[in-house]
Amino acid sequence: MTRIILHVDMDAFFAAVEQRDHPAYRGKPVIVGADPRGGKGRGVVSTCSYEARKFGVHSAMPISQAYRLCPHGIYVPPNGKLYQQVSREIFEIFYEFTDAVEPLSIDEAFLDVTGSQRLFGSGEEIAKQIKRRIYQKERLTASVGVAPNKYLAKIASDLNKPDGLVVVEPDKVQQFLNPLDISRLWGAGERTQEKLRALGVRTIGDLARMPLPLLEQTFGKMGRHFYNLAHGIDDRAVEYDQLVKSVSNEHTFGQDTADKEEIHHTLFYLSEKVGYRLRKKGLKGRTVHLKLRYENFSTITRNKTLPNPVDNTEIIFATVNALFEQNYQTGRKVRLLGVGVSGFEEGGAAQLSLFDAENEKSGRLDELHDRLVERFGKKTVHRAESLIKPRKKKDPS
Repeated sequence: MTRIILHVDMDAFFAAVEQRDHPAYRGKPVIVGADPRGGKGRGVVSTCSYEARKFGVHSAMPISQAYRLCPHGIYVPPNGKLYQQVSREIFEIFYEFTDAVEPLSIDEAFLDVTGSQRLFGSGEEIAKQIKRRIYQKERLTASVGVAPNKYLAKIASDLNKPDGLVVVEPDKVQQFLNPLDISRLWGAGERTQEKLRALGVRTIGDLARMPLPLLEQTFGKMGRHFYNLAHGIDDRAVEYDQLVKSVSNEHTFGQDTADKEEIHHTLFYLSEKVGYRLRKKGLKGRTVHLKLRYENFSTITRNKTLPNPVDNTEIIFATVNALFEQNYQTGRKVRLLGVGVSGFEEGGAAQLSLFDAENEKSGRLDELHDRLVERFGKKTVHRAESLIKPRKKKDPS
C-alpha cells in the first residue's frame, strides 16, 4: 500500500501568534528574538513575520543585522510559555486524525495518515481538514505537504507558503522533483551543492540522470542517498510514541453560541467520536475530560475520574455533560468544546453500575455504530442524538 505522509508546518509561528494576539502588529514586520538595542544587541532572530522577510530578515540571523535591515520593525521577546501552549493545542488536532505523529519542532510534524482514509477521506482532504481546524481553533495558518514519503512531503510543504497545500501524487513524483533546485536535496550542504554544480547538476532532475556509480565515486556512501532522493525514494517511517496517553476531540463553533441544545448535541457528537476511537484502539479509560472555551478565549478544563474504565459513548457523554452543567456560566457564549478520556488500563474492567441493562443496550448500539462506520465511513454515520450537527465555519483555505 502506498503511504500517505503529511508534513504540517506552521507559518512564521512565533510571529503569527504575536500578530494574532496584538492587532496593532498585523501587516507589519514583526521580529521575535533578542533585544536589538538599537543595532548593538547580541543574540539572534527566533522567527519573523512575512512582512519582515521582505526586508531580508530571516530566522537565526544576528539580531543586530536584522535591525540594520529593518530598523522600523516591531521587535518582540519570545514568549515560550505561550508558544508551547498554542503548540499543544495544534498537536491535539493532529492526534484527532492519527496517532502516528512525529514532532520535528514546536511548530512542525510528520503525520502518517495511511490508515485514516476510511474515516476522514484522502490525504488531501485530511490536510484540508487539519488546516481548517487549526484556523478555526487558533486563528493561525499552516502549510501542508502531502506525499508518499517524508522527504517529498517536507519539500511540498515549503513550496507554497504561507497557508499552502501541495499534493505530490505517487505517479508524478519524478515530474514534481525534476525542476527543483538541488538546494532542496536533503543532506546536501553548500560544499555538496558546489560539487554537484561542478558536475553540471543544477536541478534534482539533472541529478536523477546521473549514473549511480559516478555518484558513489564522487560522494561515497552518500552517493546512493542522493541517488535515491533524486528519484523520490525515502523509506523512513514516521516515528512516534505508540503508547497512547489520551484520546480527545474538539469542535470550534461556526458562530459562538449559548444555545444549550446545540451545546448538548455537540457534546454527544464529540463523545461519539471519542468513544469510537477508544473502541477501535481497544482502550478504556477512567478519567473523562471537558474543555470549555468562551468567546473571549478564556478556557476552563475539568475532569472526573470514574470507578471503572470506560469506552462507552453514553457513559462518556453523561459524564462530560454533567461536568458542563456544573461549570458553565449561564448565558455566556461558547467558542469551543472538547471531550477526552485518559487514565487507560490494560483490558479494562467491566463498566458496572446500577443500570447494567441500559449499559448493555448502549454497548450494543456502540457495536452497531462502529460496524456501520467501518462500512460506510465516519461522515455518513451518526446516532440521532448527534444528528443536529455543530455549525462549521467556512474553510479559510
